[in-house]
Amino acid sequence: MKEFASFGSFARHLAVTAAMGEEVTHHLTAKAAEIIKEDAQKRIGEYQDYTGPFNSWAPLAESTMADRVAKGFTPDDPLLRTGDLRDSIEVTVKGNEAAVGSVSEIAMYQELGTDNMPPRPFLGPAAFDSKLNIGELAGETITAWVSGLGWKRPRQLIKLP
Repeated sequence: MKEFASFGSFARHLAVTAAMGEEVTHHLTAKAAEIIKEDAQKRIGEYQDYTGPFNSWAPLAESTMADRVAKGFTPDDPLLRTGDLRDSIEVTVKGNEAAVGSVSEIAMYQELGTDNMPPRPFLGPAAFDSKLNIGELAGETITAWVSGLGWKRPRQLIKLP
């Protein structure tokens, strides 16, 4: 924790801290989006349980498993064939706003389902389940920032109780 010799030095610290606000929030937003992206990518190929407002995934249909095998894929790794869907997940960050998603139509069909296929959401559940990790990172980053520590890698610098 930084110590101050006077109220003036503390005021200067606060001014510098405030001036860095946009940079810190952009950094934190980008890190949070990457956490969600990585979580979403790990869900591809693994059946997902119920979480928040998202239902668990239905098992693949026998016809789908047969089609997968006929095309040279494993029978029961939902959403995973070539890895293209997993690799299509991207992050876009502007200021303190971020989007995590895919331009793949397949991603939309899987996330929302179709008339012939139940939804197998992976983006929404990843965002929902990442809240705690993102909250911890935000707390550590803000604590490090206000304390005058290296806020870009707070987990290496401070240990919170």
